[in-house]
Amino acid sequence: MTQYNWLKAINVNEDMLIKTKQRLPVIWISALDCTGCKEAFTRSFEPTTLDTILNFISLEYSELLSVASGDRVEAHKESIFEKYSGEYILAIEGSIPGSDEFLMIGGKSVREEIIHAAKRAKAVIAFGSCSAWGGIPAAGKNPTNAVDIRAIIPEEVPVALVPGCPPIPEVIIGTLLHVHFHGELPELDKKLRPKVYYQTTVHMACHRKPYFDQKLFAESYDDEGARKGYCLFKIGCKGPTAFNACESMGYDRCISAGFSCIGCSERGFWDKGGFYGKRKK
Repeated sequence: MTQYNWLKAINVNEDMLIKTKQRLPVIWISALDCTGCKEAFTRSFEPTTLDTILNFISLEYSELLSVASGDRVEAHKESIFEKYSGEYILAIEGSIPGSDEFLMIGGKSVREEIIHAAKRAKAVIAFGSCSAWGGIPAAGKNPTNAVDIRAIIPEEVPVALVPGCPPIPEVIIGTLLHVHFHGELPELDKKLRPKVYYQTTVHMACHRKPYFDQKLFAESYDDEGARKGYCLFKIGCKGPTAFNACESMGYDRCISAGFSCIGCSERGFWDKGGFYGKRKK
């Protein structure tokens, strides 16, 4: 398993780093969410979040990370719409409630705020499975009647989906940096996900796949097979149907920690029978 190279992933060379233009303005609005995606954003190593903010992007607005709050930060957000019209990225975290009573921002409808912000955005990026697919707020019989962002974003605005619960930190930043260096969204698949990060299943790149090929499986999380690092397919790993870069990027995630993939990057994962499937014979 090769180590992740962020420059290669987004097709950037050393000359482009030196000649980098002004930082990419980013407005990050939270809808129905747990802030997990922003917390993931702060944990990137390649490149670090600090390097990203100081050198490549300008995070102009975030309810969680902005120093200012209240009227001051809301006024600043409005000024960015004017100053960087057509140039800023609108990042959305969380699904959109069907009724304003479930979420307001500064006394205003979060739905209307997102529509307003999207109209002048260079592109919209949905970070996390909630904004991409509806996620947990849209699961089961949830009273919020939540929907994903595509239900409200104007059709003419480019949209990319970066699902995961949360997405991999380097995938979040890599998607933003592609826009910064190339001036457009990365190549997307049919589901509007960046191809470079979602082109294969977790299973196909899994470091435990050689055990799968040899038919060596853990039968439970505490048996001898589990201790030897055998494949987790028989105890419900959803890696064969989950498209994500958890394993292909070479970083430790769920499977490396000894737990099976829950398919958090896929549509409706929350309603598909719990965190892991039934034991397979």
